[in-house]
Amino acid sequence: MKVVYKVGDDISTDVIYPGRYMATVLPSETPQYAFADDREFNQKLNKGEIEPGGVILGGHNFGTGSSREQAASCIGGWGLIVVAKSIARIFLQNCVNLGVRTIIAPDIEASVGDELEIEGDVIVNKTTGKRFKYEPISPVRQAIVDA
Repeated sequence: MKVVYKVGDDISTDVIYPGRYMATVLPSETPQYAFADDREFNQKLNKGEIEPGGVILGGHNFGTGSSREQAASCIGGWGLIVVAKSIARIFLQNCVNLGVRTIIAPDIEASVGDELEIEGDVIVNKTTGKRFKYEPISPVRQAIVDA
C-alpha cells in the first residue's frame, strides 16, 4: 500500500467532500469531487494518476464534522484506503457501511510515497523500517465491509 496523500488532524468531511457538491449523491458521481479544494490531488485522482489501493494517511479525528455519506463514498469510489491515528465515529461507520477500508493506527508515521504493509498485528513502513500496531476492526464491522 503506497501513501498517496497525507493530511493532518481534524480533517472534516467538508475537506474530503466539499459541501457545495452535496447535491451529488450517487456513489458513481461523488469520487470526482474528492478533496476538490486541493486541486493538485483532485486532478491526479480524476486523471487516473492515483491507483486503487493507495493510502490516504490521516492524523487524529479524520472525517470529523457532518454525517455526509459522500465523504466516504468519494474515497471508496477511487478504491483508496484510509489509515489514520483516529477516525471520527460517524465517518468510520459510513466507511464500514460502504465497504471502504479503514485502519486505525494511533502511532503511524509515514510520508507520501512510503510503502506500507500489514504483517500480522502491525503495519510496517517498508520505506523507514518502522512498525506500528493497529486496532483490528471488529468482526461485526468486518462482516459489513465484506458484504
